[in-house]
Amino acid sequence: MVEDSGVDELLRQWAAERSDDAELREVNRIKDEWLAEAPPRSAPGIPVQRANGGPRGLVRVESADPAYVAAMRKRAPEVPDVLLAAAASYWQLVGDLTEAERWWDAGISPLDQRALDYRAAGLTPADLGRRLGPMTVLQHLRRGSAAAWCVARLQRQRRDGVA
Repeated sequence: MVEDSGVDELLRQWAAERSDDAELREVNRIKDEWLAEAPPRSAPGIPVQRANGGPRGLVRVESADPAYVAAMRKRAPEVPDVLLAAAASYWQLVGDLTEAERWWDAGISPLDQRALDYRAAGLTPADLGRRLGPMTVLQHLRRGSAAAWCVARLQRQRRDGVA
């Protein structure tokens, strides 16, 4: 329950009003019967993959590596586990955990999924701190500059010998 007595009272009142509703009881009864007949739900996504290429060896695939989730929890302890797991499954596409941590250390939030786009455009975590004029690459990205524009500017800097 929520720790606000006014909210607690409102929730109790709401639950009491609905508990006496005959139509809602009937709907819940039908729903419960229907769900009881349904096969058990598995996790969404690709549930298994073949082990060693054999037809009989199936291995369950976890959607999020627990090491990613643990590392992200250290950086964002207030975020619900479900959201961390979803974000972790995305970060696994960026690379290994060490690379993901370099992106995080460079200023990208563990919940920001744009790092894969930045990486695809040619940026690295080290590029985020480089200056393009008065702002860093990360500041440009946060203000809406395209990653490709930042890459082009960085390449011009390198070509022109500007540090």
